[in-house]
Amino acid sequence: MDAVVTRKRLEEMLDGLDRSIAVLKGESPAPGDGPANSFDPADAGANLSETDRTEAVLHSAQRQRGKVEAALRRINEGTYGLCVDCAKAVPEGRLEARPDASRCVACQAKHDRLRR
Repeated sequence: MDAVVTRKRLEEMLDGLDRSIAVLKGESPAPGDGPANSFDPADAGANLSETDRTEAVLHSAQRQRGKVEAALRRINEGTYGLCVDCAKAVPEGRLEARPDASRCVACQAKHDRLRR
């Protein structure tokens, strides 16, 4: 896998995530924002769930951003493409599909099972 192409792809992903995070932070109103008399108690559940969804998407984007940054660090360190758990090569097809992948398929499956 070409490191220059991969770096460019990861940097583009990082730029996209930064834009998404900025938009989500701008769309996520702070508690108490907005006109005081526009609050309808009947809408409280809808407002809360929309805020919860926005926060969940923001958290996911921030987590993904961290993965992309870590992949860029691995490129700089010369360890990109090696599983962070077993040090075996991550299949090129996996890196093509997920350039931020840090684990081989077997180690990722084990990691996912342990997180549950």
